[in-house]
Amino acid sequence: MSRLPLNTLPVFRAVAESQNLRAAAEALHLTHSAVSQQIRLLESRLGHALFDRRGRRVVLNAAGAALLRSVQGALAVLDEGVQAAAAAAGTTEQRLRISVLPSFAQRWLLPRMGRWHQRHPGLALEIETSQRVVDLQRDGFHAALRQGLGNWPGVVADRLFDGSMAMIAVASPAIARRLAGATPEDYLHEPLLGESGLWEHWLAAAGIRGKRGKVTPVAVFNDAALLLSAAEQGLGLAVVRELLAADALRDGHLVRLSSIAIEYESARAYHLVYPPALSDWPPLAALRDWIYDELSVSLAALEASRAGENAHQLASSSG
Repeated sequence: MSRLPLNTLPVFRAVAESQNLRAAAEALHLTHSAVSQQIRLLESRLGHALFDRRGRRVVLNAAGAALLRSVQGALAVLDEGVQAAAAAAGTTEQRLRISVLPSFAQRWLLPRMGRWHQRHPGLALEIETSQRVVDLQRDGFHAALRQGLGNWPGVVADRLFDGSMAMIAVASPAIARRLAGATPEDYLHEPLLGESGLWEHWLAAAGIRGKRGKVTPVAVFNDAALLLSAAEQGLGLAVVRELLAADALRDGHLVRLSSIAIEYESARAYHLVYPPALSDWPPLAALRDWIYDELSVSLAALEASRAGENAHQLASSSG
């Protein structure tokens, strides 16, 4: 077999992943005919077909699937090598392109961006929010902030803080004033926001179980930032991750309704994810260190606020 034309492999990967020649052409900024020609050239050199044609779709056959497994790994290694070489040579722009969950970006990252620029004035962050797990090399990201178990293949995943971190019940100041002295069971007569399972878990921790603790929320959200915003606007009560609500609690936009806090297994940990080849790249190390420092500040502020609330409750009960 003659040597493979390496320039055909990225085209092959794009067609295999999209199963559509036109979509692959758009992604690669090539013409449809150019993509078709590259695939024919590759199949000609190999001596066998890689795809089954089904109307407008092209579907990998067994030979194509076997080749794709190797090509994906090889191209990922090449992409990492090029990125790492550029970083080591100092030829890359001092800019970090990161993918972030919308809720984390809005409720935690963006309010702290001023301190990032003070600490690293010459290092810009390009932030793209997405709930999907992006392919760092293919989509051109240096790093991502993801929520999950940390077992994504081909990347380093630094655990930031646990998903088991406290989940608390909150409401707007107006609702909190109206509910002063109310019990958790009284909350069942209020509009509840968010997942029913999370609320039932919180109510169980308050001693309300079974039929008494069944919940039908008035609204469910696929993003924690939307849930927090709805609670701030007085649309109902919410059980939220304490760290994401920290700034709103500090600024008085939300009020903690109870000292009850739970751990919820579905709330998975956050990780900073990046290619292994960039582990020692100074801009990435700067981002990693800054996030850990900011998390330490946030957690210390939460501890202080909890201590203050406990002291206030003790003083009120003794008075």
